[in-house]
Amino acid sequence: MSALPDEDIDGFFTTSRTTGREEAVELTDDSYRTFLLDLDDPKLAEVRGMTYEEFAQNRYQAPFLRDLLTYWDGLYREPFVGITSDGAVREGLYALSSAAPSDTGGGPAEAADRFLGMLTPGELDAVRYDIDAPQWRAWSNPEFMVYRVGLRMEVLTDDKKAAIHGVLRASLSPEGYARVEGAMELNGRLGDLVGLPTVMNRHSYWFSVFGDPAAGAAGEPWGWQLFGHHVALNFVSVGGRHVIAPVFLGAEPALMDDTAGHHEPLFAERERLALELAGSLTAAQRDRAVVFESVLDPAMPEGRLHPADERHVAGAFRDNRVIPYEGIPADELDEAQRDLLRRVVADFLRLLVEGQRELALAEYDAHLDETWFSWYGATDGSQPFYFRVHSPVLIAEFDDHAGVWLSNKLPARFHAHTTLRHPNGNDYAKALIARWRERGE
Repeated sequence: MSALPDEDIDGFFTTSRTTGREEAVELTDDSYRTFLLDLDDPKLAEVRGMTYEEFAQNRYQAPFLRDLLTYWDGLYREPFVGITSDGAVREGLYALSSAAPSDTGGGPAEAADRFLGMLTPGELDAVRYDIDAPQWRAWSNPEFMVYRVGLRMEVLTDDKKAAIHGVLRASLSPEGYARVEGAMELNGRLGDLVGLPTVMNRHSYWFSVFGDPAAGAAGEPWGWQLFGHHVALNFVSVGGRHVIAPVFLGAEPALMDDTAGHHEPLFAERERLALELAGSLTAAQRDRAVVFESVLDPAMPEGRLHPADERHVAGAFRDNRVIPYEGIPADELDEAQRDLLRRVVADFLRLLVEGQRELALAEYDAHLDETWFSWYGATDGSQPFYFRVHSPVLIAEFDDHAGVWLSNKLPARFHAHTTLRHPNGNDYAKALIARWRERGE
């Protein structure tokens, strides 16, 4: 096996994660604990004790990161268009319905109003934005801040933190809230594992409210945003519909403790369904679906691998990205395979409450003949993998990553990133808000 290139990029990233290699990237049987850095490692020791703000200022000194922040800032300042497959937004894909479930009876709006009622005038000024404010697009997922939007949870009193959790619990399905809370808890665990609880903890997130929740009962658009390390959610309620997109969820290590004390992947069901689907492909289907034989396939074009994003294409600041379809169209899958694909999509939509989830799935079903499934890596579970489900109304990604706070230089199953988007202009429910305004409500 040839030696891996492993040149430092900025102290956190190396070229190993972006360099193609002929050898397969095999999964390791090692525990993630094998890759824990020594607590005296300079990467940890030099920033230990820093506040989240001091840590961000420290990270900003890296030339690679300064260049990346400049690039992200340029993307952030572009007018919103939406992700497209070819640069042209398709109109008429999203519609409000008078039969949509209503947002009443102890729902998200009431929980948000309770939270706002607890705040000081200064906190209210910091947390509230107009529904059309550009700050929707300022979210990011690193452990350092790019933009500061809203209130930082960790500096709030316990009752205000609990009230934010009340908004999350009221807005998300029970299983969706458990998944989000689990990712937040895993961030806290990571902070403890590396001895940096002031940088990464279960409340190192920014929360803000857009629009007027009190008007939500009448269908007026409003929403909230939560973002920080490995968790970014954008929730909007408009005309009785809920949209939760963009979504970024991940973890390092992405392993939850189950009731028996075993470690279970945060996205266990999603991974199981995706591997079942990939493993069911015939040789002819596999030739279509598998775009690259490895997550570090040297056949990838220049720029396809990014030191921060690795393979995922729909992350922070990618609101206007052109993402061509790739892989196999769903109409070349058999009925059982299409059912597995739909179950994968349903898992990505699991944050939505029942009823709202069915509406989103109905939009997916309406475009099944325009849906594509792509896979990078072995289909038998022996390697880390990337996959994407892409249709006119949905982009869902899963990507195994190399270590950032763990020392593994190559992608592994214990660091995962996932994204969810509604392309053609409905991230942040913008297309539905436009429809609501056209109805003159």
